[in-house]
Parts: sequence; C-alpha cells; structure tokens
Amino acid sequence: MSSVTRSRRQVRLSRALGLALTPKAVKHFEKRPYPPGEHGRARRRTESDYAVRLREKQRLRAQYALREKQLAKAYENARKAPGLTGEALVEDLETRLDALVLRAGFARTILQARQVVVHRHVLVDGKIVDRPSFRVSEGQTLQIKPKSQTTVPFQVAAAGAHRDVLPTLPGYLDVQLEKLSATLVRRPKRAEVPVTCEVQLVVEYYAR
Repeated sequence: MSSVTRSRRQVRLSRALGLALTPKAVKHFEKRPYPPGEHGRARRRTESDYAVRLREKQRLRAQYALREKQLAKAYENARKAPGLTGEALVEDLETRLDALVLRAGFARTILQARQVVVHRHVLVDGKIVDRPSFRVSEGQTLQIKPKSQTTVPFQVAAAGAHRDVLPTLPGYLDVQLEKLSATLVRRPKRAEVPVTCEVQLVVEYYAR
C-alpha cells in the first residue's frame, strides 16, 4: 500500500471515529468536521449502547493501530491486573515500543513509529528490538541506533520537527531528542497518557 493511500485511509478513519489520528487528519477535520459518506453532515441518529461502546473500542484500537486480536489480548491481561481494568489497559498499551517511539518524537504517527521499529532502527538498552508490541519496562532506554541517526528522517526528528504536531511530552518519559534517546522513568498513568478514549466503555464492550 502506498503512503498516499495509507494516509487517505487514516484520514477517512479519523473522520469516521471523530478523532484525528494523524497531523494530516487534523487539517481535514478543520475543513470537514463531520463523518465521511453522503450522510456525514446529517445529525447522528440516537445510537444504541452497543454502537457507542463499539466506536469507543475502535477509537482506542485506531490510536495504537492494533488488530482486534491484539486489543482483545491486552484487555484480558488488563482484566487480571490490579486496579481499574480500563486504566490498566491504556497504561499497558502505552508501554508498547512503537507507542513510546511516537511519544518521544522519533516519528510523526503511530504507523511511522511502527515502521521505525520493524525496520530495526531502535535499540532497547543497547540491543535491537524489532517487535512493535515489545513492552518497555520501567528504567529501560530506547534509542535510534547510531548508524540510523545519520539519515535525514532521523536528523529531522532530532531537530524537533515532529514535536509541533505531537502532544506535550508526558512525565513518564525522559527524552534527549538531540541524541534520539528516551528512558521510561516510570509506568504511565492513564490520566497523563495522550489518548482520547472513554476506557470504561471499552471495558463494557468486552465484558458484554
């Protein structure tokens, strides 16, 4: 799939979910703040509880670009964790390597962050990790490998080019952008994770 096609799909998905998934989608939202399709401008009919929960689950899934199976598995793990299931779910997803590559500003979108990981550009504590789903532990450091740092895309990232379109850097990450290095100083807390989602509705969707 070409980058243009992928970008269009992300914009369309953003409009369907009512949330900008990429910087390009933000611009489209400003022009067309309604869902895609011929009925997009019409006011939504009263939605069923199931439809509301399903959309919220889809919103969470889209923000981490997960397959359904991956999100369902993460939910099952969160259900067994102490505390509130919804909060535990987001806190766990936020420790994914691709999510932290994005938060640190090494990529511009979650899909770009995933490519960075899959193409073996990322070291965790000095060792290459090419699994986007790898969970980073408290105290671990992720860094773009030195050879990759010399390439234009990462020099652009190191100059802070992505920070203008990303949320404020969360407190659980200590980032040295010029060195393309970031440390997960502690576990993320739901309240500070820059994800738009009513997590309780996601829990209710899976618990039905």
